[in-house]
Amino acid sequence: MTRCCLILGDQLSTDLSALQILEPQDAVLMAEVWSEATYVNHHKQKIALIFSAMRHFRDVLRRSGRTVHYVALDDTDNTQDLITEIERTQHAHQFSGWVVTEPGEWRLKAALEALRARVSFPVEVLEDSRFFASHERFAAFLSGRKQPRMEHFYRAMRKETGLLMDGSEPAGGQWNFDHDNRKKFSGGALPAPLTWPNDLITSEVKSLVELRFADHFGSLDHWFWPVTRDQALQALEYFISERLPLFGDFQDALVAEQDTLFHSLLSTSMHLGLLSPLEVCVAAEKAYREGQAPINAVEGFIRQILGWREYVRGLYWAYMPEYKKRNGLNADWPLPAFYWDEKLTDMRCLKEAVRNTREHAYAHHIQRLMVTGNFALISGCRVSDVTEWYLAVYADAFEWVELPNTLGMALFADDGLMGSKPYCASGKYIDRMSNYCKGCVYSVKSVDTADACPMNYLYWDFLATHRDVFSNNPRMAMVLKNLDRMDAEKLTRVRQLAEAFKARVEATGSDRQPDTQGPLL
Repeated sequence: MTRCCLILGDQLSTDLSALQILEPQDAVLMAEVWSEATYVNHHKQKIALIFSAMRHFRDVLRRSGRTVHYVALDDTDNTQDLITEIERTQHAHQFSGWVVTEPGEWRLKAALEALRARVSFPVEVLEDSRFFASHERFAAFLSGRKQPRMEHFYRAMRKETGLLMDGSEPAGGQWNFDHDNRKKFSGGALPAPLTWPNDLITSEVKSLVELRFADHFGSLDHWFWPVTRDQALQALEYFISERLPLFGDFQDALVAEQDTLFHSLLSTSMHLGLLSPLEVCVAAEKAYREGQAPINAVEGFIRQILGWREYVRGLYWAYMPEYKKRNGLNADWPLPAFYWDEKLTDMRCLKEAVRNTREHAYAHHIQRLMVTGNFALISGCRVSDVTEWYLAVYADAFEWVELPNTLGMALFADDGLMGSKPYCASGKYIDRMSNYCKGCVYSVKSVDTADACPMNYLYWDFLATHRDVFSNNPRMAMVLKNLDRMDAEKLTRVRQLAEAFKARVEATGSDRQPDTQGPLL
């Protein structure tokens, strides 16, 4: 009796729950299929990263003695659909049953459940044990809570895991050092991202992607993603020694043409399974305990993993599939074309964020939240457009982590389930945290003039549009008072500018003023 284990592209861990129950004679199926690579317009680097990591993991399993049935994208008999590849493999080998670790995306789990309901062979779906909190653990956290805030969950997970705890008290005397992590970067040497030369597998995959996905967004020219566990471990060690000490101070900073600053670049390795979140958190805590990194940096980093990463996964599985349909602010403006081409915008902050995204399939969390996300929020971009864009363009974007962060955190479309207030801001925030505004054609100091920063008048227009919705939110009271103090004629000009801006973008694809001279940079 021989079974087969399906391993997905984000399940590249030898300690995967499905692998752990296999007998020596059992086989593995891994498949590169067109349907998974194209259900959104995935960035070229994202596709190449996953395919390369899958092929490297295939070889790890084969070297361990495991039989691996591997379907490459360009195999002539590839049906280009994951479920039909399972059925084709079953027809060829007549396995006694199948086992798979729960997929990270709801749509795939639903497809597997539909398969299980209509076939005669058993399909066992196991819990994904690579996370700190099971679905049952998160359900217990949700029980009885009207507003399940991340901070409460994070503190509970600190206590349960013992990470950054001194007995029953948090290390450093407080739970959260976020207040210390908002410094503007004033210059100095930055550690370059760690890179590796392309081996034969990665080179072949890149050529395949360039050929088969030529019309997809992004470039393959700039590459710093680990594709093996050894590379991921090197990246972790490099981050701990070279970037973590200053990560906390400048984790919210925005610097033109400095695309990664002190960020870890480890999210893809954790999401794909090359690193476990526990080993990453343990390495960071060890740096603090040994005096190699300050508490604000280590706590801020661990909070992103033990807190946010686990929290958004919990919300995703607790509220899907209904969650994906939420649009609490009725946002319906089409996503502007400059989200796909930075040459179509004169806003330097957006130009930088989209360029970074196109070149690296990456942008750090403040670029995602307070630049591309903030603009989408205050301009009222259609929620489905925005969530699809975020899912497509980032190498670390899988729906379980992308959807709550985008729909809930960035767009406030989930009726305040995730956040107690919308993360809306004018250009003042970007000016305070970056050097973007100094080189921008728009004036961040202006609100109601022709050259005013669009973030400014879109922000006030957003508040005016949704004033009634926010009127009962105590965290919005101060900004609404400021709105109410604004001169009526000025507010009218502001709203006219917002309307004209949107009309211009819809008509031309660009925010550029008709009388602006010279080409867009």
